[in-house]
Order: sequence, then C-alpha cells, then structure tokens
Amino acid sequence: FFFLMIRRPPRSTLFPYTTLFRSIIMKNHQTELTENEELCDLYRKKAEELVSQMTIEELADQTLNSAPPIERLNIKGYDWWNEGLHGVARAGTATVFPQAIGLAAAFDEDLMEQVADAVSTEGRAKFNMQQKYGDVGRYKGLTFWAPNINIFRDPRWGRGHETYGEDPYLTARLGIRYIKGLQGHDAHYLKSAACVKHFAVHSGPEGLRHSFNAEVTKKDLYETYLSAFHACIKEAKPEAVMGAYNRVNGEPCCGSKTLLTDILRNEWHFKGHVVSDCFALRDFYQHHMVTKDAVESAALAMNNGCDLNCGHMYLHLSEAVSRGMVSESRLRAAVTNLYTTRLKLGMEQDKELPDNPYDKIPYSVVDSVEMREFNESVSEKTFVLLKNNGILPLNREKLRTIAVIGPNADSRRALVGNYEGTASRYITISEGIQDYVGDSVRVLVSEGCDLYKENWKKNRIAEVREMAEMSDVVILCLGLDAGIEGEQGDAGNDFASGDKPDLNLPGEQNQILEAALDSGKPVVVLLLSGSALAVNTAQERAAAVMQCWYPGAQGGRAAARILFGKVSPQGHLPVTFYKSTEELPEFTDYSMKNRTYRYMKQEALYPFGYGLTYTSFSYDNMECGAGRQTFQKMKAGEKIQLPVSVRVCNTGNFDCAETVQVYVKALCDGSPNPQLKGFGKVFLKAGEEKQVTVWLSEEAFELYDENGQIYFTDEGYTVYIGGSQPDTRSRTLTGTVPLKQDLWSEMVNNT
Repeated sequence: FFFLMIRRPPRSTLFPYTTLFRSIIMKNHQTELTENEELCDLYRKKAEELVSQMTIEELADQTLNSAPPIERLNIKGYDWWNEGLHGVARAGTATVFPQAIGLAAAFDEDLMEQVADAVSTEGRAKFNMQQKYGDVGRYKGLTFWAPNINIFRDPRWGRGHETYGEDPYLTARLGIRYIKGLQGHDAHYLKSAACVKHFAVHSGPEGLRHSFNAEVTKKDLYETYLSAFHACIKEAKPEAVMGAYNRVNGEPCCGSKTLLTDILRNEWHFKGHVVSDCFALRDFYQHHMVTKDAVESAALAMNNGCDLNCGHMYLHLSEAVSRGMVSESRLRAAVTNLYTTRLKLGMEQDKELPDNPYDKIPYSVVDSVEMREFNESVSEKTFVLLKNNGILPLNREKLRTIAVIGPNADSRRALVGNYEGTASRYITISEGIQDYVGDSVRVLVSEGCDLYKENWKKNRIAEVREMAEMSDVVILCLGLDAGIEGEQGDAGNDFASGDKPDLNLPGEQNQILEAALDSGKPVVVLLLSGSALAVNTAQERAAAVMQCWYPGAQGGRAAARILFGKVSPQGHLPVTFYKSTEELPEFTDYSMKNRTYRYMKQEALYPFGYGLTYTSFSYDNMECGAGRQTFQKMKAGEKIQLPVSVRVCNTGNFDCAETVQVYVKALCDGSPNPQLKGFGKVFLKAGEEKQVTVWLSEEAFELYDENGQIYFTDEGYTVYIGGSQPDTRSRTLTGTVPLKQDLWSEMVNNT
C-alpha cells in the first residue's frame, strides 16, 4: 500500500486500515488474481452461465458503455467509462498527480505502481461511497481507461503528454507497473480494471484522427508501435484494450482483424475485453468509408473482436444478428468477456469467495493529508533540470526580491494537464514560492503576456522589465497548458485541434523572455508543458532551465522546494527536445526514420534520458557476465537474465537519487541507435557509493527484420551504462561518458 512509502508522516498518523492493505499490496505476485488461471476460469464459467440467460436484445444492450440493468436477472446497470490517467478524473474531488509524461520523467517503476495504487484506492473509495447512495453513471465505475501507452513519436502531437514518452521500453516498464497498481494484488478480486490504449499506431494528427490511415511497415509496427502493448499484456494482464480512431494499413483499428484478432487474440492470447474509442465506430462509414451504414459498422467491429462500444453503434447489433451479419455465439462471447471483468471486480458478490477487501476502503482516504503529501513527493521526482550555471539552488538568505513572471506563473491549468480530477486546493508556482520564502523575501508576480495570443490587449511587457530590474532573480514561467495542447475537442482549435503547429514558445512568450534576459539579472526559466519545445534562446542565455511538465495540484510547492534546494531535481527526459521544427519529418509520416532518439541522426537540443541534479555521480567497476554460452542460449530461443553491474558514487554535496540507465547497440548495419533496455533508481547520500545491478533479458538484444520477425545479430552488441544515453550531445551537456562493454562480437567472429 502506497502510504507505507511516504517519507514524512510518522506511523501513528497513518490510517488504521494500513495493515489491511499492506497484506494486499505486498502479496507475492504469483498469487494475484491476474495470475490465478483456475479462478479466472471460474469467473468466466459463471459469466457464461449468466449470459446464456440473456436475450439478443439484452446482449446488445450490454455491449454499450452505458449498459442498462436487467432486473429479471438481478443485474445492475453499469457505465464502463471512467478515467484514471494520473488520478481519478472527472468525478469530483480527487488527488491530481503530475501528468503521465511527468511521471515518466521520474524513471521510477516502483513510484509508478505506488501512484496507480493511490489512484485505485481513491477510485474504490469513491465507488463504495457512490454505491452506498445508489449513485451510478459515467465516471463512477471501476473500469479505468488508462494507461495511454502510445509512442510519443512526434512532439507536435497534442495528446503526447498522456503517454510515457517516445521509448517503447520505458513505456512498457512504466505501463506494466501502472496496470499492476490499478488492478492490485489480491488473490480473488481486482482493485480496479486497467485498459491499455490506443491500439495501435496512434499519435496524431488530432484533426485527422477520424479519417486518417497510418501506413506502417511490419518492422516499425513490431519494433516500435506494438512493443509496449505486447509487454503490458504479457506481464501485467490488463483487463481491457482500447482501439484507436485511425486506420492502420487500411483497417480501422476498432474493427481490425489484423490487430484485434490475428495479433491481440491469436498471437498474444489476450483474454480480457476490447473497447472502442468513444464514437469511433461511426467513423467506419462516416469518415473511413469502409462500411456503408451503422449496421455494417457494428458488425465489422463485433466480428473482429471489439466487445464494448463506447458510443451507440452497438444499438444496431440486434439487427445485425437477425440479418446473419453477426453470429449469436460471437455476441454472447463478447458479453461473457465483459461480465467476467465485472465478476473479477466483485460487483456481484459470490458466496463461494471471501469478502472483497476493497469494499472496506472508506471515502476518508480521498484527498487526505497523506494523499496530498504523497502527491508532493511524487511531483518533486518529475522535474528535469536542463541547464544550471550554478544559480540553483537559490539561497533564500541572500535574496531580497524575486520576480515570478509569465503566463504559467499563477496558472492552475498549467498544473494539471488533461484527463484530470478536481483538487481541493491547487498550489501554483508563484504561490509555492511565496509560501516557501514567507515574509523574508518580497515576491513580485506578473502574467507578462497571454499564453498564446499575439498582440494581447493586456500585454505586460513594461511590467516585466520593471520587475526584472527590481529583483535579484527572475523566475520565468513559460510553456503551454492543456487548453492548447491536448485532445481534439478538449483543446481549443487555435493550436490545430490540440496539436502544436511548431515547437516554438507560443504567442509573445519569447518577447518577455528576451525582456527578462536583457535586464542583466539571472533568469531561471521554468517550462510547464507536456511536450518538447525548441527553447534555444533559453539554453543559450538563461542562468537555468527546468522542465516542470504539468506537475500536479501540489506542483508549486514541489517547485519551490527544488528551487531552494530542499531537494535536488532528479528527473530525466522521456522525450527528445529538438532544436527546430524543420528537423522533423512530416507529421503524417509514420515511418520511424529520423524520429526519436532511437533513429535520429542530428544532435538534440536536450536528449532523451538527459537530466541534471545538484550533485554529481561517478561510475566505475562495470561488470557484464556474458559468455559465449549466453549468446548461444539466446539465439536458440531460450530465456536469459544478464546482469550488468556498476559502482555508482555520489561525488557532490547533495543527497540525491540517480537514474542508472543501460543502453544496447547492435553492431550491424541498419540497427537503431543505442536503445534504453534497462534502468534503476538508487538513492545516495553525499559521498555514498553503491554497487548497482540492472538485469537484461534476451529482449534487450532483439532486432526486427522487414517482416516483423525477431532475430539476433552475429556481429555482436555494445552495452552502455551511465546516467544518460551515450550520444555526443549528452556527453557535452553532462561532461560524462557512460561506461561500455562489447559483447560476443569477438567470440562470434572467432567461431
């Protein structure tokens, strides 16, 4: 249970039911429900018995996200639509954690599961409360349509901040742990049901998503776009998979035989249920033009494996069955999949099973003191320090006046991202700084300019200049928010249906940046955004630059603690920051050529995996026990576990966590750049050292041919370990070089 991980509250202040949840979360993973095949089969058998009693009309109704009750069978109505991307969303008061892309920047699998456990704890508490009063409907269930594990292949994509970044391996590891945190570790019940989305090859443009056809090679499909989905389904066993709006190679994703039947069910043996993205099925005939009407659209989706329709198109399933377009057995199988999930969640109490422990979670856990303190500690781990000339951390004792300037200085919207809940209190950046320094330091605050509008009537450029002149240091809060960066329909259309037209700071933000820099005062730039921006001027001229993402409801407090050195920043970039928009391929081009750190040829502004701290770390004593036998086993299709060990020392003056990163480069033509294949967090006090081991499986060495088939190269591999990827730009920015070891090439060539 995540409260056990909180560093500040003493044991006596924790909830009296902490012991109950310790027994749940700490159980061996082999006993959790998702691993209990016998019990899962029992649930399915019970679901089949119940579904066998339903009429065709009743079956069709149960395939809608807003499934009505069937009173004669004592089945309650249930709405499957709920959101839990970074907190329980759209359902009243809840803890609003940092947006998903910020959570990814922590590079911390354990933290990810703790956050998800907190989300499902609040989700269960709210569900229990709502059931008590008979309150049902949308956003009041236990089926969370999260996480979003699409690959953030292009920084212009508005929904990229919902993801875990551009790397399939990082996305997979964090997605797996988020699913486990949502679903829990009880032997009999799911805490909540997770859903991986959007399957597949989905990352914009938002404005074209209802008609767009993503054309992708089998190599890119398996090497990049399906990788995280496969790992999550294999290891975490999410209850649901959500299809995407677009087509892939001509097939609409929510009705794709290739994706939903051939790959998901037959190749990967997925046993949960598939849900369409909301109202995606009507796109089949209105935009994709692959069917002629609603009945054909419903039939196409159902026949190819989509069990649940978010929307209304499955109202036509009764007609599709009567016309012989969908078999009754397929419809019953879909509803069986759905009702199995409801049974796993304990929505129908079974006398043969023990009481559901999650029914005991009280509403008092929601937005509790412990939740808020945990949220703050999470937020602190997500900030990525991109540049620091020594100005940070700030010394409060040496400051008399601070200017906090910019459209995101006092913005609540810049804290939360999208798919957010409602916090009882939001601490903006300016509020966090004011609270931290108290009355000892004067804090001047100005919006400076609008977030994105040009020639804004309320332009405050004169105020920016005066405040900068008056102050000892300027904290400049720039970037975006989910009002202009997000999903089509949620974000305004000023920014291309939620996508960014380019990587520049929008509106007049560059003007206030220049004004602050021209003052001659040290300028600390805080970027609040969910995606990469080309902030070349800030890198060249500012004293410090820090990426804050959308840091959650407690983000301002976390920012202040980092700025003043209460804690050190420790985040690393889960995406590449490019130098210009012109470097990017066409947005609609789904080839991975020259995209992301894995395939790009140019130097980045800030590379994937990069992040500074207030201390320094040294690496030595690298060991990688990989003999010829290991390579031969791997090529023969056997599983391997290869230890890569290194000694890490905190050589600076700050206590801090270090992210140890392992990259693998295949030494053959046409292979990707060195790819992240392992990572781990280690906390070291100043002067402390530890030996750290990261384990690599055979998957770390897999390559894909043009047919999407796995192979291993006989030319060998190089393994790198350090605090960043081994590219030249990271070396320049950090002043360090990862350690490396060549594997197998000499032995293979000599055999």
